[in-house]
Amino acid sequence: MALSAVITFLALRYNINFNVDLTLLSIAIIFPLVFTIRGSFRRREKALEHLSEFVSSIKTVRYFLLSSDELTDEKKAEVENILHEINEKTLYHLSKKDNDIKTLDEISHKVYKFVLEKDNLVPAKLKDRVFKYARDMHESIENLHGIHSHRTPISLMAYCEIFIYLFPVIYAPTIIYNLGVREGDWVAYLVIFITQFTLISLYNIQNQLEYPFDNIGMDDINLDNFKIKR
Repeated sequence: MALSAVITFLALRYNINFNVDLTLLSIAIIFPLVFTIRGSFRRREKALEHLSEFVSSIKTVRYFLLSSDELTDEKKAEVENILHEINEKTLYHLSKKDNDIKTLDEISHKVYKFVLEKDNLVPAKLKDRVFKYARDMHESIENLHGIHSHRTPISLMAYCEIFIYLFPVIYAPTIIYNLGVREGDWVAYLVIFITQFTLISLYNIQNQLEYPFDNIGMDDINLDNFKIKR
C-alpha cells in the first residue's frame, strides 16, 4: 500500500501517465493468483478427508483390539496408550514445520509389533482386520505428511508476488490517464488503493491456506477436533 501511494504521488507530481490495456495485467496477475488459491483450498479439503480417515481407522483398530476376550485389561490399556500416542504425535507433527517423519514412523510401527508379540492372544481373523485398518491409518499418515511437506509451486507464488509489487508501476499512470485527474487526485489514490488492497489480500489468503495446520489463519484446520480423546 505504501508503494502504491509513493508511485501514485510521483506519477501525479511529474505528470506521468500512459494508456495500457489492463486486461493483459489482469491475466498476468489474477489468473495465477486464483489458480494458487484454488490449489491451496483443495489441499485443505484433502487434508480434512485424510484426517477424518486417520481418526476413524485408529478408532476402528482400537475397537477391534479392545473387543478381544483374550487380551487382559493391562494389555488393552497398553494398546490404548499406543494408539493415543500415534494420534497425538501425528497431530503434533502436522502442527510443526518439521519434515522429519522418522519418529512418527517408529511410533506408528508399535501397532504391528504389539499384534506380533501378542500373537497367541489375537485370533488370526481379528489380526487380519487390525492390519487392514492399520494400513488405512498408515496411508492417511503418509497422505497428511505429503500435504505437510509439499506446497503450491514456489515459482508460481514468487511470480504472483513479484507482479503484485510491480502492478502499481503500470496501473497508477494508466488510471491517471483514464481518469484525467486534475484537482481530484484523491480519486486516483482511492482506486489504486482499493485495487492493490484486493490483490494483496487475495495473496495473503492464499498464503494462509497454503499451510492449513499451523492454526494461524482464520480458515486453518483445528487439529484438536481430530484427537481420540476430545
